Amino acid sequence: MTRTLRTAALALTASLAFAATGYSQATANLSKEGWYADPEIRIFDHQYWIYPTSSSPDSDNAGKSFNPLQTKLREGHVIHPVYLLHTSMDAFSSPDLVHWTRHKDVLDVKNVSWAAYAIWAPTAIHLNGKYYLLFAANDIQKKDTFPGGIGVAVSDSPGGPFVDAIGKPLIGQFHEGAQPIDPFIMQDTDGSIYLYYGGQGHCVVARLAPDLKSVIPMKDGSMYREITPEHYVEGPFVIKRNGVYYFMWSEGSWENETYGVAYAKSTSPTGPFTRIGKILSTDPALAKGPGHHSVVQIPNTDDWYIVYHYHPIGTTGANQRVMAIDRMTFDKDGNINPIKITKDGPGPRPLPKKP
Repeated sequence: MTRTLRTAALALTASLAFAATGYSQATANLSKEGWYADPEIRIFDHQYWIYPTSSSPDSDNAGKSFNPLQTKLREGHVIHPVYLLHTSMDAFSSPDLVHWTRHKDVLDVKNVSWAAYAIWAPTAIHLNGKYYLLFAANDIQKKDTFPGGIGVAVSDSPGGPFVDAIGKPLIGQFHEGAQPIDPFIMQDTDGSIYLYYGGQGHCVVARLAPDLKSVIPMKDGSMYREITPEHYVEGPFVIKRNGVYYFMWSEGSWENETYGVAYAKSTSPTGPFTRIGKILSTDPALAKGPGHHSVVQIPNTDDWYIVYHYHPIGTTGANQRVMAIDRMTFDKDGNINPIKITKDGPGPRPLPKKP
């Protein structure tokens, strides 16, 4: 789940300033890109793409107009007023994991009529010749009756602009106790498309229609299946390797050093999953509370990278978060080795040339 940077973070902003466009660094130290969280990495159009949540203390709303519904929602009950700052998302692209270009406002509430604030934790997929971005909006709670939840936006380009695909939330209420936030979309090798999501300590998996506009029954007829593992908090992510599904999530408190990433395994995309253990934890010398991650596999290899956010050492604000990238490896039994947090991330890794 995303959180917004409080005003106390302003003092550190200068040290994290970055260029609006163009190559901005000589290493894969993503923290130099600024205040971002919940990063999802994908490979689109022979480039690495990262879609994060903004954690900037500066409002993106200067000169921005809102429709009547958005205005009403913004004037209503908001758990944290700073959530009103988050009305758009940026993206980053790179040919090699080192040189990154920022793409401003690839998703903006001006293109999603029901989304007014708290635009969080996107997940992306290339399907049917289009690019889709699923996201959370409006931070709805169990008793809320206004629109909000997980939306779907579509674009002809991985750099947007992404525009609302269905005119309403795809999932607009709680199911099996899961708050509709933190979506992750995965297309399995048999073509089935699964959506994993959930906050407030519950995780659900659902199957999506080929056009991503509706939830369809799974093989057993169920629509939403709870797969919450022990200690789950938020941020689900799933990979498939050698026929095994690795269900990963964030646990602990997002506000402090207890936050980290754990995982479970199954031979089915819908579980049951067996918890294996924690693989990403605080390193007192480098990073506090690393979590809400994503993973990418280099095509035609067994090389994997994990992207996540963390609180820089010396910061005290719960929302002071930056991105990082490191290698992810497996042992001989197929278990994920503990992630070694590094200061500057891996070296350059250009994608294999197109055949």
